[in-house]
Amino acid sequence: MSISLNIQKYSHVQLAHQEHPRPYFKSMLWWAGAALMAVGETGNFAAYGFAPITLVAPLGCISVTGSAIISVMFLKENLRASDLLGMTLAFAGTYLLVNFAPNRSQSISARTVQYYFVGWQFLIYVILEILIFCTLLYFHKRKEMKHMVILLTLVALLASLTVISVKAVSGMITFSVTDKMQLTYPIFYIMFIIMIASCIFQVKFLNQATKLYGTTTVVPVNHIFFTTSAIIAGIIFYQEFLGAAFLTVFIYIFGCFLSFLGVLLVTRNREKEHLPQSYIDFGNIPGKQMLDKIQPDSNGLSYGTLPDGSDSTKSQSGEKKEV
Repeated sequence: MSISLNIQKYSHVQLAHQEHPRPYFKSMLWWAGAALMAVGETGNFAAYGFAPITLVAPLGCISVTGSAIISVMFLKENLRASDLLGMTLAFAGTYLLVNFAPNRSQSISARTVQYYFVGWQFLIYVILEILIFCTLLYFHKRKEMKHMVILLTLVALLASLTVISVKAVSGMITFSVTDKMQLTYPIFYIMFIIMIASCIFQVKFLNQATKLYGTTTVVPVNHIFFTTSAIIAGIIFYQEFLGAAFLTVFIYIFGCFLSFLGVLLVTRNREKEHLPQSYIDFGNIPGKQMLDKIQPDSNGLSYGTLPDGSDSTKSQSGEKKEV
C-alpha cells in the first residue's frame, strides 16, 4: 500500500513539472501504483479470512510509517527527529500487537456467521451504533455541523460493519475453497451487500473530511478511529478475546497506544514543510502606487529614496544643485 501511494505521488510530481502536463490517468506510472494498490487491498481482504480482526486492523500503522520511509528514500523528503521517534514507537507497538493479539484459528462458515449475527451481543451493539450514527447524521445534515470528529466518527461506525462483513465474506470464500461450498447460503449475500454499501458511504464521508481538513490531520485521526472501531467489532461479533488473560489484554491495548502515537508523530506537520515561504509583492499592495524600481539607480540623484516625486526627493536634489 505504501509503495503504491508513493508511486502515484511520484507520478503526480513528474506531471506537475512538465511544460504541458497530461491528465494523471494517462500516466503509466500512476496506473502501476493503482495496480499495486489493488494487489495490496486483495491481500488485506484475504488476511481477514485467516487472521483475527484484532490483529489485521491495527497493522495499518505499518502502511503509514512505511510510506514515510519510502518518501524519504525516493521522493527526497526531509527525515525529521519526530519521524524516527514515531517509526520506533509504531514498530514497538506492532511487535506487541503481533505477540499479544488472540491466536485463535477460527473457521468462518455460513452457520458460524448466522450464529454470531443473531447473538444478543451483536444485536445490542448494532442498536447502539444505529442510534449514534443517526444522531451524528442529524447534526451533520440538519445542523450543518462539519466538524472532523463527526465525519470521522461516521466513517468509523461504518468501518466496524465493513470489517465484520469483510471477514465474513472472506472467511466463507476460504471455507468454500478448503472444505464445503458456502456461497449458496443467503447470509453470504447479506454480508456482501453490507460490505459494499458500508465501503461506499465510508468513502463519501472520508472525502468530505479530506476536502475540509488537511490530509495530515485526517489520516492519523481516521487511522485511530478506524482501528478502535474495528477492534471493538471483532471483540463483540467474533468474540476474539474470549478467555484471554487480563495481562494479555492490557499489553495489547498498550501496543495499540504506541502504534497510534507513532502514526501521529510521523504525520504531524508534514504538509506544512512543503508550503512555499510567504512573501510580499511590493507591486501589488492594495492602495499603493506601483513602482517600476524598488531600488533607484545608484548614480541618480534620488538614490536611497523612493522615486515617487516626494518633497524629500526634491529637497535633496535642490541641495545638490546649490552645492
